[in-house]
Amino acid sequence: MLYSSVPAHEKRAAFRARLATGELLRFPGAFNPLSARLIQEKGFEGVYISGAVIAADLGLPDIGLTTLTEVAGRGAQISRMTDLPTLIDADTGFGEPMNVARTVQELEDAGVAGLHIEDQVNPKRCGHLDGKAVVGLDTATKRIRAAADARRDPNLLIMARTDVRAVEGLAAAIDRAKALVDAGADAIFPEAMADLSEFEAVRNAVDVPVLANMTEFGKSELFTAEQLASAGINIVIHPVSLLRIAMGAAERGLDTLVAEGSLKSEVPGMQTRARLYELVDYAGYTAFDTNVFDFEVPTGR
Repeated sequence: MLYSSVPAHEKRAAFRARLATGELLRFPGAFNPLSARLIQEKGFEGVYISGAVIAADLGLPDIGLTTLTEVAGRGAQISRMTDLPTLIDADTGFGEPMNVARTVQELEDAGVAGLHIEDQVNPKRCGHLDGKAVVGLDTATKRIRAAADARRDPNLLIMARTDVRAVEGLAAAIDRAKALVDAGADAIFPEAMADLSEFEAVRNAVDVPVLANMTEFGKSELFTAEQLASAGINIVIHPVSLLRIAMGAAERGLDTLVAEGSLKSEVPGMQTRARLYELVDYAGYTAFDTNVFDFEVPTGR
């Protein structure tokens, strides 16, 4: 009932321990707190919080228009709803190194288990769009050093994302990944890899966990969990998938309402009232409410 009973520091420690096993951890993207609860119920290892999804939910493109306040707020809403560790997209850190430091502490307070900071220029672009530009190595490493120095919980995972592959090629991306690890990154997110061999090349170049982004309609092929595990990848995210599925269903439903005048034909595909009530734990709230407020009407007078 209500929120997760697992403190944030315990989620972070558990996340670190699970990463140390070397197995592949699956982090579907939650587009709201309720979907995070569904991800947990279905047996996944973590929840991803996508900057692109936060922007889209606000009706904005993913071009750096969201604010730290908006991202931290959504991060807190999702993180407190699940016992799983959450990994959040912190874009470029929302400014210069001091801004990055504040970003880390705000997101730490929001209860996330990890965050990633990228090396694009401000304002950034979606990692699978053309026309990206990256900052120089000095600026990129300063962002990561600031992030690592700012955290108060040593188990908060600081992940460095690099978009250099699309700009300067794979070799440059590998060199930058190594430099970002030297600067204090606990994990590497190589964005927009072209094929599985490129993921393997990054994996072989660094001694920290590596993340693969399996976003639909992007630059990377949609590899299976088994393929990624065989390449040594440690985390796979599906950042926008649930939002795309939900919005696709919503659009089809609205089209049906226009064409047929009711949603009767769509009802078999809807989540039932009973299932929704189960997911939000109506029974738990009812039991709590009854225990606190239930009373017997006095009859002695």
